[in-house]
Amino acid sequence: MRVITGIAKGMRLDTLEGFDIRPTTDKVKEAIFSSIQFDLFDSEVLDLFAGTGQLGIEAISRGARSAVFIDNSRKSLEVIKKNLEKTQFTSKATVINMNGADFISTTEKKFDFIFLDPPYNKGILSEILPNLSNILAENGIIICEYEKNLELPEEIHGLMLNKVQKYGKIKVSMYRKKGKDE
Repeated sequence: MRVITGIAKGMRLDTLEGFDIRPTTDKVKEAIFSSIQFDLFDSEVLDLFAGTGQLGIEAISRGARSAVFIDNSRKSLEVIKKNLEKTQFTSKATVINMNGADFISTTEKKFDFIFLDPPYNKGILSEILPNLSNILAENGIIICEYEKNLELPEEIHGLMLNKVQKYGKIKVSMYRKKGKDE
């Protein structure tokens, strides 16, 4: 697992040993970031269910102003902090030990990009998505990585499904706020 491009290009990131974790592959990460690369500069990013922090770190490397990393696993938070130190992005990051749903319901911050990669087959994504429109900036994008057998709605609480891509056993979907004319 590495940073693909930007100021930390090529840096190897630490991962969790012995845990049931599935880091986003370089192929999928490259596809995600290629589709948003021109909107990342100076953006505010939320890496929810952050795991190793690789999505938020990639965003910072490509020009995001800052990233908030949320995970309820202390082991994950240790790895995220180590990866932030390694890439020298600590000053652009906030790392919080909290349940994703609790963070969403308590934060007043708005994000330009929200990355979601929750544990698979637990229904978490379906529970979390309806609450994200409150913390998504006006022209923001939500990017969800999830198991291929899950079907997400075309529209949910003012969010419109914009794009769906399949990569082997996973899907990646992007949501945007519904426009006034839609």
